Amino acid sequence: MLSQERGGSAVKTGQEVAGMQMETEKKDTQELSRKEKLGEVKIADEVVAMIAGLAATEVEGVDSMAGNITNELVGKLGMKNLNRGVKISVDDDHVSVELSLNMKYGYSIPDVSEKVQERVRTAIETMTGLTVLEVNIKIAGVSMSGLK
Repeated sequence: MLSQERGGSAVKTGQEVAGMQMETEKKDTQELSRKEKLGEVKIADEVVAMIAGLAATEVEGVDSMAGNITNELVGKLGMKNLNRGVKISVDDDHVSVELSLNMKYGYSIPDVSEKVQERVRTAIETMTGLTVLEVNIKIAGVSMSGLK
């Protein structure tokens, strides 16, 4: 299979990723590090969290990501924190995801949650080559915006 070029970054297919040697580095933030013939590719946890958050908010019925007080303050100051409400745990080439979501009123929580889990798993596995072990969801609130 061939690599696909998207937005200036190469996306590896499953067969290409399977042939890569994996190792994890610990610094201020944990990064996934891959040794390839031409050098090393590192994926920061924040990138995986951003992918998860963006994928989750694409699902109909999800109003927004829920964050903690620090994240809410950052949002009120006009700064974007695209990985708020997302916790990532990376172990070798496996990742576990915890999402905290605000749902739109009137949608089925079980149905939307299942769609979010699938969308997040697919996005992370496609874009990073990591294997997603689990996507846990906490519904933190229900949005009444748009109601009369």
